[in-house]
Order: sequence, then C-alpha cells, then structure tokens
Amino acid sequence: MPHRLYALDFDGVICDSAVETGMAGWKVASSLWSDMPDTMPEHISELFKQVRPVMETGYEAILIVRILFEGVSAQRLLTNFSDSISQLLRRDQLDSDQLKQQFGQTRDHWINENINQWIAMNPLFNGIADKLQQIEPSQCYIITTKQERFVHQILQANSVSVPKQHVYGLDRGLSKPQILADLLASHPQQSILFVEDRLPTLINAINDARLTDVQLYFADWGYNTEQDKKIAAATTKINTLSLSDMMTL
Repeated sequence: MPHRLYALDFDGVICDSAVETGMAGWKVASSLWSDMPDTMPEHISELFKQVRPVMETGYEAILIVRILFEGVSAQRLLTNFSDSISQLLRRDQLDSDQLKQQFGQTRDHWINENINQWIAMNPLFNGIADKLQQIEPSQCYIITTKQERFVHQILQANSVSVPKQHVYGLDRGLSKPQILADLLASHPQQSILFVEDRLPTLINAINDARLTDVQLYFADWGYNTEQDKKIAAATTKINTLSLSDMMTL
C-alpha cells in the first residue's frame, strides 16, 4: 500500500544468519586465542544459537564463542550477557572497535575465498524474498547493526533490490530509534511499520517519545526467547507477528 513504509531489521527478520555469524566469530576468536582450534566444534555452534537472541552486534560473536569455549553455560551467558562481555573485554584488554574491524575483515576474506559458501550460510527466511519483491523499493528500508555491504551482497544473491541509500547499517553509527525518528520526519504522510526480532529494541522504541506513531511488530520467528515472546504478547504497543503474518503485512 502506498501510504506504508516498511522499516525492517535484517538478521532474525529477513536473514537467518546465526550459523554464519557464529562461524565468523570463531574465525576471529581462534586467531586471538591460541588454545582454540581452527574449526568450530558442533556443540559450540549449538550453544551459540541458544545465546544468539541476546547478541546485538555481530562482533559480539567473537566474545560469545570464546566465553562458551571457556565452559560457561549458554543459560548463564543469557542471564549475564552484558557483564560477561564486559569482563572478557577488560580481562584480555580487547578493544571493541578493533574487534568490529577484524570481524568485518574476516567476513570479507571469507566472501573473497568462497562467496557461494558464505551466501549459503545466510539463507533468507521462507517467503521473505517474495515479500520483499512485492514491496515497492521506495517503501522499504532496512535498519540493522550489520555492515551494509554484507546486507547488499545477501539481498543481491537472492534477487532482492533495495536502494543502497535505504539500508542503514553499522556503518552509519546511528541508533535504531534515531533512524526511525529521521524516517518519521522525512515521511510525515506515511505509516511506518517497524519489524524487529529483538524485544529490547522494541521496548526502547516504546520509551522514545519521538516514536509514538511508529507501528511496532515483534518477529517471533527471529532470535528471541520464550520469555521475550511472553512479554511481547503482553505488551499492548507491540504487535506479535508470525512468519506467515509477515507475508500479508
């Protein structure tokens, strides 16, 4: 519909990137800590998937797989995520900006070495490509903490076209609430539908007075916990969306 503007998260809404993110994180981590093998063990990959709902930015995968490798349980990491990440950064004197750079460079190297493998590790959720192809490019924005070049490569591989300037990624250095506020200001006559799988991001939007007119949708197929689903269902300003619902949104 012409009066609608879709603002979509990427990982966990459009793209199922959990396995690739964990593997990329492991590649960096194994270069930083010599006691880690080159290949990510299967049990660590499974544990990473459990912790993925609390990860906000890709580079954190480096720290998550290290913490899991050191024997911390997925449940403990889920409940003490911020503290655990901060403690590891301090203990090993790591710089988050440098880790972000290493994470991006590692992905670039993987893409250059074997782009088909990398794309295969980043499948779109069922039906999402068709939905994106139905939306007018001018009505679709992607708001993500992923680096923009990776978003464009995955979309292109799936024959999905989103204008380059409509992808707001890590490169911009802007928060999601700020991006949404800017979209509201530049599109005053349109309804903005924000689809996000991270409950804390939606709660932040609810608490931002600038975003009162944004329609908030919780993607229950993405990276969230059962507790997240219960809270979202009980929050009046959040609409819970299933993958099949997304097809008709």
